[in-house]
Amino acid sequence: MSEVSLPRFSVLSGDNSLPLVDTAPMQAALQMPAALAQQPGFARVFVPGRVTLGLVAPFKGYPDSPLPDASDMCELAQLADELGFAALWVRDVPFFDPAFGDVGQGLDALVTLGLLAARTRHIALGTAGLVAPLRSPVHVAKAAASVALMTGGRFVLGLSSGDRPVEYPAFGVDFEHRAGVFREAWTMVRALTQQSFPKFASEYFGQLNGAVDMVPKPAARLPMVAIGRARQQLQWLARESDAWIWHGVNPADTGRIVQTLTAMGDGKTWHPFGYANFVELDENPAAPAQLFNNIYLRGGSRSMAQFWREQGAQGLAHVVINLKPTRRPAVEVLHDLAENVLPVLTQD
Repeated sequence: MSEVSLPRFSVLSGDNSLPLVDTAPMQAALQMPAALAQQPGFARVFVPGRVTLGLVAPFKGYPDSPLPDASDMCELAQLADELGFAALWVRDVPFFDPAFGDVGQGLDALVTLGLLAARTRHIALGTAGLVAPLRSPVHVAKAAASVALMTGGRFVLGLSSGDRPVEYPAFGVDFEHRAGVFREAWTMVRALTQQSFPKFASEYFGQLNGAVDMVPKPAARLPMVAIGRARQQLQWLARESDAWIWHGVNPADTGRIVQTLTAMGDGKTWHPFGYANFVELDENPAAPAQLFNNIYLRGGSRSMAQFWREQGAQGLAHVVINLKPTRRPAVEVLHDLAENVLPVLTQD
């Protein structure tokens, strides 16, 4: 299967001259599908007309090491739940690649989810994201349905195509074909979690001939979110994924991206858009917010709150916060964000 073409957006070129676009009238006419609105996790992460905040495991800074100390991860997860954050995200990083210098939470993503599911009550849990070409979609579907049921629908499945070429040989997967493998894995997970005794003709994975069924099934539709570009066309992202979370987004492009997703969708379904920021949180809440390389945000909590609120006016729905660069104590950081950012983002 050939690779799809990637349309060029100024979000990739760093052009800051684009005019801001007010997407509020356009977004007001769109609706979240009822099946997703009934899923507590998805509905907590994606709230029409509001920006929500999620945290990437281990939910604290570790600027001087590729591997964090995860011994307090559960305590921080519980605190984030109590403070009102929208989501906890875990990453799927099978190997340590010195060229990247980061292994996420270091622990397996699905094992970590099980632990967090047992230690939290309300906050959404998500993967950002499972590397679909490197995992069997059968196992992904089974795990996703299990977590969704165990958490009462708090789970959001985020899938990515992967961006670390050095990992692929260990799995016997061709890095250059990952776009097609991603799409096939996505479709197979959908079939396994939504259909009874599904049939699916697979090119990269096994075959489903309708003789067996996947159990358990989620109580309602499993929310599936594309993490990163996944080398897909924007029309695919707009029509197939329930939401899209990217990274490296030029803030001047946010409104245009939201408009484009809406134009390429069905004209009636709200398609939430979010992005990730590495955050270095200053002790001074009023320290100016500075954005580097469209992803690294440095400054005080009050300044960041205004930045994200302005992005919300352009249609941004969710921010995935990676605290890796922050040196302040984790508990202090979470309280600062909860006191100075969350109330601003929930204002009408």
